[in-house]
Amino acid sequence: MPSDIEIAQSATLQPIQAIAESIGLGAADIVPFGHHKAKVPLDVARSRGGAPGALVLVTGVNPTAAGEGKSTVSVGLADAFKLRERNPVLCLREPSLGPIFGIKGGAAGGGWSQVVPMEEINLHFTGDFHAISSAHALLAAMLDNHLYRPNSLDIDPTAITWPRAVDMNDRALRSIVVGLGGRTGGVPRQDGFVITAASEIMAIFCLADGLEDLEARLGRIIVGYSRDGEPITAAQLDAVGAMTVLLKDAINPNLVQTLGGTPAFVHGGPFANIAHGCNSLAATRAGLALGDVVVTEAGFGADLGAEKFFDIKCRFGGLEPAAAVVVATVRALKMNGGVAKDALGSEDVAAVRAGAVNLQAHVENVRRFGVPPVVAINRFTSDTPAEIEAVTAACREIGATAVVADPWGGGGEGCLDLADAVQSVIDSGEADYRPLYPTEGSLVSKLETVAREIYGADGVDVAPAAAKEIERLERIGLRDVPVCIAKTQYSFSDDPTLLGRPSGFRITVREVTPSAGAGFVVAKTGAVMTMPGLAARPAAVGMEVVDGAVRGLF
Repeated sequence: MPSDIEIAQSATLQPIQAIAESIGLGAADIVPFGHHKAKVPLDVARSRGGAPGALVLVTGVNPTAAGEGKSTVSVGLADAFKLRERNPVLCLREPSLGPIFGIKGGAAGGGWSQVVPMEEINLHFTGDFHAISSAHALLAAMLDNHLYRPNSLDIDPTAITWPRAVDMNDRALRSIVVGLGGRTGGVPRQDGFVITAASEIMAIFCLADGLEDLEARLGRIIVGYSRDGEPITAAQLDAVGAMTVLLKDAINPNLVQTLGGTPAFVHGGPFANIAHGCNSLAATRAGLALGDVVVTEAGFGADLGAEKFFDIKCRFGGLEPAAAVVVATVRALKMNGGVAKDALGSEDVAAVRAGAVNLQAHVENVRRFGVPPVVAINRFTSDTPAEIEAVTAACREIGATAVVADPWGGGGEGCLDLADAVQSVIDSGEADYRPLYPTEGSLVSKLETVAREIYGADGVDVAPAAAKEIERLERIGLRDVPVCIAKTQYSFSDDPTLLGRPSGFRITVREVTPSAGAGFVVAKTGAVMTMPGLAARPAAVGMEVVDGAVRGLF
């Protein structure tokens, strides 16, 4: 089997105009970026829309070092729908440079189920991340400039909540001091960076319904507080117009293709462990307007990405998902059952059964939102028939349909049975989407609801500083909004070492921050950080350009 990048670079791609034509768009309806990428203006997608397509969410079990392959399954499923002569559109997030050069590598699928041109999507693509990082940096610069002169808003330098952002893993930037250049170097103060995927501007970008909504949301960003304790917004700094200028083209969805020739919108890229984990609402709506079935993916396990997809994105966007796919692998379930990564190649049915409780919990959680799930067993070559039967048996115990899929080795052909199972759920019309909680109510009550009903926790403990901030946020109008919980992806708990389906634990909320422009409040739990670090040997070490072509660990 060739490597992912070898498969992607050897593929013969269709001109992007042909991909656009397959969903009813003419050459004048797109803005090409070379031969195989294009922007689709929002007004074009809306004007071409007919009856909305069926929305299918792909989520999964808690990720492990063994890999689960949600993006790969998403691509394979979309290509399978195309082989079944449907008119599918795939909607994925844009990869962040941080994980690409860090531990995870690329995020364009794998094997014979990839979005292409893979290396361009994984790198600078159409410049959206650059635009988001630049808009974030502009607001930070204008904030510090106002502090320096004239600070007519009486901003308290010790009460600034707006960090800086860069699209790279860099632990040295988590906590810094700025303004050390002497009298003309600005006001000295403590500061820090988040990765661009965790920027509130990324969240706003992915939830905005057009330029006017984008501009309004940017204006509501809270950058800090005055010495009297009143919130200071981006609008008060007169930064909104220029920020919108930087984002005006980026907000249009990016159109590419899969190896199977399926149209794919790849747009926006918040992480699910520290942000809301879904591609842009604009791209999803474009897909629903132009296709008859839309396959989209939410990051990490269903406790993170899917919960935020349902409670934030669907709520804000008025989306009605028709089905969900919960991706699991034998390898991941064995790790959840206590097997070390270096022992995953040996058959261990008992470990699969023990780890299957993680899968069962995620299936049950998806059902809490009124959306019927199908389990996709993403097959690896080391899986044995007995291990696969153990997974299907665990699904039968809770009345869930399980289908073996091979998107990596078989592309769309390897996901035909999965597509048929999902289509059956769509046709049944049994989906009855509902958020987990109403927005009305205290922030703590919503945190408790997610912790108890989705994570299986006994409750939530709020640190004193976080409790004080919650009081302030509710006072200034951020009470009746959803919560976006930043939590480790590896466990239902806030302890990454508690695998499987832990019980008897509590969730500790140590920090709460406003995302007034996005429309929610972020609660940080455990030791999760909004700026990742690099590994001892990051993926960047293995990357190079050979004869003009990128080589490495994508």
